[in-house]
Amino acid sequence: TERERDDLAEEIDDRREAREAAVETLADLLPETALDADDPDTVESGAVEDLIDDLEAEDEDHRDAVEEARLEAAEYTNEVENLRERADELESEAAENRERAEELEGEIEETRETLAERRESLADLDERTEELREEFAEVAADLAADVAFGEAESVRESLAADHDEGVESVAGLKADVENQREAVAEAEELLEAGKCPECGQDVAGAPHVDSIEDDRERLAELESDLDDARERRDDLAARVERAERLVEIEDSVAEAESNRENVAQLVEERESVLDEKTDQIEELREAAADLDAEAAEKRETAAERESEAEASRERVDEHNEARSDLSDRIDRLERVADLLETVGDADDAVERLRERREQLDERNDERRERLVDLRERRDSLREEFDESAVESAREERERAEEYIEQVDPRLAELRENRDELRAAIGGVETEIEELEALREQREDLAERVAWLDSLYEEAEQLQRTYGDLRAELRRRNVESLEAMLNEVFDLVYRNDSYARIELSDEYELTVYQKDGEALEPEQLSGGERALFNLSLRCAIYRLLAEGIEGAAPMPPLILDEPTVFLDSGHVSQLVELVRAMRDYGVEQILVVSHDDELVGAAEDLVRVNKAPRTNRSTVAREEPTERLAEASAD
Repeated sequence: TERERDDLAEEIDDRREAREAAVETLADLLPETALDADDPDTVESGAVEDLIDDLEAEDEDHRDAVEEARLEAAEYTNEVENLRERADELESEAAENRERAEELEGEIEETRETLAERRESLADLDERTEELREEFAEVAADLAADVAFGEAESVRESLAADHDEGVESVAGLKADVENQREAVAEAEELLEAGKCPECGQDVAGAPHVDSIEDDRERLAELESDLDDARERRDDLAARVERAERLVEIEDSVAEAESNRENVAQLVEERESVLDEKTDQIEELREAAADLDAEAAEKRETAAERESEAEASRERVDEHNEARSDLSDRIDRLERVADLLETVGDADDAVERLRERREQLDERNDERRERLVDLRERRDSLREEFDESAVESAREERERAEEYIEQVDPRLAELRENRDELRAAIGGVETEIEELEALREQREDLAERVAWLDSLYEEAEQLQRTYGDLRAELRRRNVESLEAMLNEVFDLVYRNDSYARIELSDEYELTVYQKDGEALEPEQLSGGERALFNLSLRCAIYRLLAEGIEGAAPMPPLILDEPTVFLDSGHVSQLVELVRAMRDYGVEQILVVSHDDELVGAAEDLVRVNKAPRTNRSTVAREEPTERLAEASAD
C-alpha cells in the first residue's frame, strides 16, 4: 500500500541518517588510528581486523615482556634479600671473630702471667738444686771420702754394713769383757779363800796362782778393745747419718730436677699455646677483615641487583604504558570496525528497503492497472446492475477498508506484543536454565562444604594428635639427649668442677657445678666451651643415629678443627671421644686438624698442602706413623 511505501521511505531515511552518523564518527576516529585512509568510504574492514590482530600480537609481546620483567624484578629482589641476609651473617661472623680475638688476648695475658710465675718457679728450683749440690759437697767432705753425686746410696749401704759389723764387734767384745770380768772376780774370790783359781788346791801348793795376773791383763786388753770398738762404732754411726743425708740430698735434687722438668715442660706448652693463640688472633682478625670485605662486596652486589630490579620494574611500567596505549588503539579500531559494520548494515538495509520499495511500486502499478480494470468493470456493472446495490456494495467496501485500517495498527501492536512476549519467554527460559545450573552448582558446593567440614575436623584432630605426639617426642628426645650429653661430657672432661648438665624442654642448657651453682654455657672458659660444643654435637648425632635404627646407613661425623680452642691436655680426651663414637657404631669420622696427637690417632690420613706462591693445593695420602715421625723430627 501507499502507507507501507511511505514507511519504507521513512525507514530508508533513518538508515541513511544512522549511516551518516557512523561515517561522521569514523571520520573523527580515522586520524587517531594507523589506517592509511582519510575517507571513511575507503576503509576496508579486513584492513582494520588485520591491524587489530597486529596490535593484539604486539600487546601479547608486551604482556610477555611484562611477565619476564616482573620475574626478573622478583628474582633480583629475592637475590637482594639473600645478599643482604648473607652480608648480615658475614658481619655477625666477623664481629664474633673479633670478639673471640679479644677473648684470646685476655687468655694470652693470663697465660703470660702464668708463664712469668712458672719461670720464677724455674729460677727457684735451680737455686734450690744448686744449694743442695753445695750441701752434698760439704757433707761428702765431712765424710772424708770421694763420693760422686749419685753414689750416696751405695756409700750409705757400705757404711751401714761397716756400722753393723762394728755393732756386732762391740757386742762380742762386751760379752768377752763380761766373761773375763766374771772369771777374774771368781779367781779373786778363790784366791781370798786360799784356793787356786785354776785347780782349786791350796794356794801354797798350787802351780797356777800366778795366772790371775794374766787374766787381769787380758781383761784390760779386752776393755781397751771394747772402747776402741765403741769409738769406731760411734764414728761409723755418724758417717752413716751423713751418708743418709747425702741420700736425702740426692732425692731432693732428683725431685727438684723432676719438678723443674715438669715446670719447664709446662712453660714450653704454655709458650706453644701462647704462639698458637697469637696465630689464632691474627687468623681471626684476618678472617674478620675478609668477612667484612665479603659483606661489603655482598652489599655492593645487592645495591647493583636493587638497581637492576628497579630497572626491571621501570620496564614493567613502560610495557604497561605501551599496553595501555595499545588497548586504547585497539578500542578505537574495534569502534571503527563496529562503525564499519554499522555502515555496511545500513547500506545493506537501505538496499533491501529499496528493493522492497521497488516491489511495492510494481505492486502499486499492478493495483492501478487492476483498479482501472475494476473501474471499467464497475462502469460496466453499474450499467448492468442496480445503483442501490452498487451503492450498498461501495459502502460495504468502505466499511471493510475502514475496518482494515483500524485493525492494521492493532495487528501491528499485537505482533509487537507477541515478539516482546517471545523475547521475555526466551529470557525467562534462559534464567530458568541459569537457575537450574546454579541449583546444581549449589548442591555441588554444599557437598563440597560438607566434605571440607569433615576434612577440617579430621585435620584439627590430626593437628591435636600431632601436637600431643610432638610434645611427647620432644620430652623423650630431651631426656635421651640430656643423658647422652652428660655421658659424652663426662668422657671428654673428667674433673671435680662440674656435676651435670641439664636440658630443658625448650632445649636450653644449664651447667651445674659440684656445689650446686648453676652456670650458663657462656660462663665456661674457651676450652670448656669447645669441649661442651663437641659433646653436644656428638650427643645430637647419637640421638639422630638411634632414631634411624638401621633403616639407612649412618651419616659420617665431621669435626672441623676441633682443637682450635683446646690446650694440649684436652686433646687426648678428644681422641678418647673419637674412639668412643667409633664404639657407638659410627663407621666414618672425618676430622680436619693440625694437631699431631689427633692426627697420629687417625686410621687413615689425607694431607693437604698449599703452595705459598701459586696458592695451589695438593692432596696426598699418608700413614699416620709417617706423620708422627715428621712431627718428632720437627
